[in-house]
Amino acid sequence: MSAPEPSPQRPRQPGAIRIGSVAGSDVLVTPSWFLVAAVITVSMAPVVESFEPGLGALRYLAAFLFAVVIYGSVLLHEAAHAIVAKRLGYPVGDITFHFLGGATEVEAEAVRPRDEFLIAVVGPLTSLVVAAAAALAWWAGPDGLVLLAVEGLLWANGVVGVLNMVPGLPLDGGRVMKAAVWGATKNMHRGTLVAGWIGRIAAVCAVAWAFAAGLVTGNEPSLFDVLFGFLIGMFLWQGATAAIVSARMRQRLPQLVARNLARRTLAVPADLSIAEAVRRAQEAQAGSIITVTATGQPIGVVSEPALRATQDDRRPWMPISAVTRDLTAGLSLPATIHGEELIRAIGQTPATEYLLVEEDGSVYGVLSTTDVDAAFQSTGR
Repeated sequence: MSAPEPSPQRPRQPGAIRIGSVAGSDVLVTPSWFLVAAVITVSMAPVVESFEPGLGALRYLAAFLFAVVIYGSVLLHEAAHAIVAKRLGYPVGDITFHFLGGATEVEAEAVRPRDEFLIAVVGPLTSLVVAAAAALAWWAGPDGLVLLAVEGLLWANGVVGVLNMVPGLPLDGGRVMKAAVWGATKNMHRGTLVAGWIGRIAAVCAVAWAFAAGLVTGNEPSLFDVLFGFLIGMFLWQGATAAIVSARMRQRLPQLVARNLARRTLAVPADLSIAEAVRRAQEAQAGSIITVTATGQPIGVVSEPALRATQDDRRPWMPISAVTRDLTAGLSLPATIHGEELIRAIGQTPATEYLLVEEDGSVYGVLSTTDVDAAFQSTGR
């Protein structure tokens, strides 16, 4: 089984503040978290007063600390994801807190269903363990602000642990479902599609519940309930849809084989004029041009966009090297490359053309990204 390869590192959210690190990962707080913390502080201040009368303005500080304690348990949830992922050999980026909770950036996809399952399930299990610990502490009979903190931890972690096990993406339970279907069918993309569609169903249910809850409780749903339900539903729908689209695209990737998309190429000396190089290519019915040394060693690939941008009256006087990109690392690919490996190689070294070579080092042809794009689009029809 091949080792997981890191994905290109995603940029940090604008305004994110680093507050420390856990398990080797930076912990970031986005501006939206401070907005939620402010809402929690204001809404919890009267509750704090009821648990501990006489605090005065300090009740707002206690309410803010309550929010910090709750998000501290969320940090345990995310740290569990990070620790297990690293133990399994996957690179982990930042842990980011936002208005809906937290997210751990595992920078490579699981290569085995078991790994996907373990990385996903440990988060909700950690939340449930915290909830169980809070339940034991509550049973011990604390009072005052300690009781408030214990009840908050019990309620918040119980809800997070249970809801995160809903078997739909982008929730942790969706990744567990993906791992189960992947393991049963030996098809990772099928697992993603199943979990993605369940995530869409969960999104619709979240919005519907915001309106239907009143029928169950007998209370008219508030504007906050409706907006919050819609927000959760939108978050679930977007995450599930992104997973479905990605899975459908990646199902088509194995059909992309570099060898099948290669253009016949013509080798010319670097000092040959553009006009003469193009004439020879047309005569040889070649769809690409490379430059070579006197001994025939490839040194560059002609850029089609640069060639087209060169005016006709200048072509007889300009050397072909003027519209050639040197064969630096990443611009020479094996002719056998295909699928996700091909897309990853193109993403790591963006260019318009790549030289394809055989195992013995001989030139097979040139791969154009426009041909790759066209082939990819045709596989979806």
